[in-house]
Parts: sequence; C-alpha cells; structure tokens
Amino acid sequence: MMMSHPVMFAIRNSARHWRYKTLLKAVRTPEVGFRCWYSTPLRSGVPGMDEILARIVAPLPTYETRDKSPPPPESNSLEFMHFYNGLFKEDKLSFLNKLSQDFGVDHRGVSELALKLLDTQLRDLATILQAEDRLRYSLTPRYKQLFNHISKAEGGVKFLVDLRADVLEIISSKASESPDIRDLNGTLKSLLCEWFSVGLLRLERITWKSPCEVLQKISQYEAVHPIRNWADLKRRVGPYRRCYAFTHAAMPGEPLVVLHVALTEDISDNIQSIVREFTTLQSTEDVNKINSAIFYSITSTQPGLQGVELGNYLIKRVVRELQSEFPQMAQFSSLSPIPGFCTWLQGLLGQYRKERCHPDLLSEQEWREVELATECLGSRPGMPATEALRKLIGTGEWMHSELLSRVLEPVLMRLCAWYLYGEKRRGSALNPVANFHLQNGATMWRINWLADTSPRGVANSCGIMVNYRYFLNDTSKNSALYLQNKVVTASEQVLGLVSQFQKNSKL
Repeated sequence: MMMSHPVMFAIRNSARHWRYKTLLKAVRTPEVGFRCWYSTPLRSGVPGMDEILARIVAPLPTYETRDKSPPPPESNSLEFMHFYNGLFKEDKLSFLNKLSQDFGVDHRGVSELALKLLDTQLRDLATILQAEDRLRYSLTPRYKQLFNHISKAEGGVKFLVDLRADVLEIISSKASESPDIRDLNGTLKSLLCEWFSVGLLRLERITWKSPCEVLQKISQYEAVHPIRNWADLKRRVGPYRRCYAFTHAAMPGEPLVVLHVALTEDISDNIQSIVREFTTLQSTEDVNKINSAIFYSITSTQPGLQGVELGNYLIKRVVRELQSEFPQMAQFSSLSPIPGFCTWLQGLLGQYRKERCHPDLLSEQEWREVELATECLGSRPGMPATEALRKLIGTGEWMHSELLSRVLEPVLMRLCAWYLYGEKRRGSALNPVANFHLQNGATMWRINWLADTSPRGVANSCGIMVNYRYFLNDTSKNSALYLQNKVVTASEQVLGLVSQFQKNSKL
C-alpha cells in the first residue's frame, strides 16, 4: 500500500530521531553486565577466548556475495567445539555472553537499511521487495552462520543441543539478564526446530534385542517411573509392553524422546499393575487380551530441545503404529502423574494459615473427621485442623491409616480435580502434564485414587493419577478448542468432582 508524502516524511523523521537517540545511548551507556549465579567469581578472562571468537566467528558476507562466499574450513567448527567443551562452567557463562553481545546483529547497519526501506515506499514493488530482502538478511546474527557450520561437523548437532541446554540454564537461573542471551537462545531454538522437524525423525521400537548402549540410555533417561534393574527394563520392553523412541540421523544411538506403552484389556487405573506386575518374559501375547494402549511414561531426554515439539508427534506416530499392529485396538489413554499437586495444596493451606481464616475447602463434618483421625494417630491435641492436614500431606502419614485414607479420599479427589481443571497459568492448565495432553487433543477422562502408592507418587500427588483419553475422532477439534479458546474437554467424572469443589470453595 502506497503512503502519502506527508506521512512518509513524518515516519522518516521519527525513525531518524529514534536512531539518533539509540546510537547516542549506546555510546554513553557501558556494556550490559551480567549477574553470576556461581559461588566462584568469574575470572577476568580466559586465555584465547577473544582470539578464537574473532577468528572463528566470521563477519556476515555482504548481501551481494552471500551465496558466493566459500564456507570456512571444518577445522574452525571443531576448534570452537573443543575450546568450549574445555571451559569451566563459570567460563562458559562469560563466553556465551561475549558471543551473544559482540557477534550478533549489526544494529547500526539494520537501522540504516530500515531507513532505506522507508525511502523506497514510493517506488516500484520490485525495489521495495529487494530492500525488504536486504533488511531481512541484515537481521541475521553472525553467530547463526557459525551454528550452521557447526551442525555440519561430526557431533555438531549434539554439541548445539547441549549448548542450548547451557543457555537455558543461564536464563532460568537468571545468571545473565542480558537480552542478547535470550536472542541467542531464540536463534538456537529456531535452528533446532528446523533440524528436528518430524519429517527428519525416525521412529524406533526399543526391544531387548536393541543395542546395549541404547537400552542403558533408556534406563538412565526414564524420569517418570525409575527403572530399578535390568529385569525391570526387560519387562518394560517385553510381552504386553512397547517402548518407542524418536531418533535423528545427526545423533545416532541417542533417543530424543521415549514413550512407554502398556497393552491391556481395559484402561488402567493404577501404575502398580503396569510397572510392578510380573509377567513371564517368554510368554506369547494373546491378541484377544489387547484392547487398550496405555501411555504411562513419556520422557524428553535432551534439555536443549525444550520447546521443540517432539512428544506430541511421537504419540501420534505410535498410535498409527499400534493401529497397524492391532487393528482391533479401540482405546488409547495415558496414565499420567500429577507433579505439583501437593506443592499447590500445601501453598493453598499455608495461605489460609497466614490469613488466619478457616478454610472452606472441607465441610465442617470433614474438618471434624480430620481432627479426630489425626488425634488417633498421636497428633498434638488441639492442633488446628489446617495445620494437621498440612502435616499429613507433607509426611504422607495418612497413607498408613485406613480411617484417614477413607476420610481424605473425597477431599483430595475434588481438590485434585480443581487443580487439573481449574488452576491456570496464562489461560492454560497450570499442571504441565495436563497442558501437554490437552494441547494434543486428549480428554481429561478419569482421576484415580491411590493409583501410585510409591513414595514419589504420594509426595507429588497424594498417590492420585489421571487418565487423559485420546478419542481419535475428536483430538483435532479438542486441540483447537484448547489452544484457541482454552477450553478443557473433560468427562462427567472430572466435571462432577470440579462441581463438588466449587460448592465447598469460594476460589
């Protein structure tokens, strides 16, 4: 769309004024510093850091020679990788700050090209498009070229995945508050999303015959239900079980995301029957007993691939794989942990305690039952019910009392339902596992009492687990409703528990 001359004149003047102020501020303002999160102070410099960066991070070729410049020798990439890997942790922080600040975008050149683009708005379309392309090219950070060259070296992609893990740790710990570090992270994430697109990933089924080093990594990476020994691992890849992983040609032998599946007659309501149940390792699967696929563990193995969508694609690929193997299979569901529920509940009870008000999370009858039951366990007489409940949840002592377990079941079930369904962060489910499955289009289907009685399960979620069910004809619609309108699709059981919570609480 063409602009009038007065409008163009005003825009150019505003842009020049902004540019002048920006350059003036850059001259007067000292370099942005960073706050160290290490106990050891940063050393003033690492021998060779400035020299290696100046030599290896090449200037961006001119626009005219961008396709004609010869690539740097592979030895540059190998030298950079070797140098970085040899740094101490605190020196890596200094190195990444310098890389991001001194070898990013040429801001002065960008501002000049932006002004030239404004000057072309009254000219022909071809001229405008070329000016836009020049500006787009000038926005390429110098280190992006380096990353592209490193990705072509042996072990380069894995190096960059690990490098981004370091950057993410710096950002999450607030070790550096420089915006340049965040920009470097964004560049790395964009490149990794391209390199790890679903079309470039290979689906592998892990069996007992898989290479020993792969099986060992599957065992080490398992983060949801730790694998105890080799016999345990053998069961998880044996009869009535499946284990799948995405791999990438640039990272051979390295599973990127791992999915464990149980093949059952019906949808499981507890994890003990899956990870503890003994089945004869040499038994033959009876197809007539396989009607459901239960996704009971999914683990992303590479911290540097955080934010790169892999898990949702893995589930979809595995569903197709299982449908091909078992055409009669009708039910697909997760059996998921609820990390964070106990922490949220403890915080909620602590808030009531601080405000010295009587919480309405429980009915008067339920509070009385909690007080009586805790006194039977030897709690201090007269201890406030809120404090008694906090202590019970914190220690897991209630698990050893049939009376307390019976009293707390309806209370914890409706609180958990609200935590999963009603607690939000920026409109999305607060619980990260719920958010993952809801984004995939699953239905929040069933909340299960005493589904994980392991110490970890009790500490994280009072032993409660949840099924997210995948109704294949509805997943696309459910996903769109959640992503666009934050609508959580839930079963009558879940909605009933949420309704009970709302009757008792003013939240």
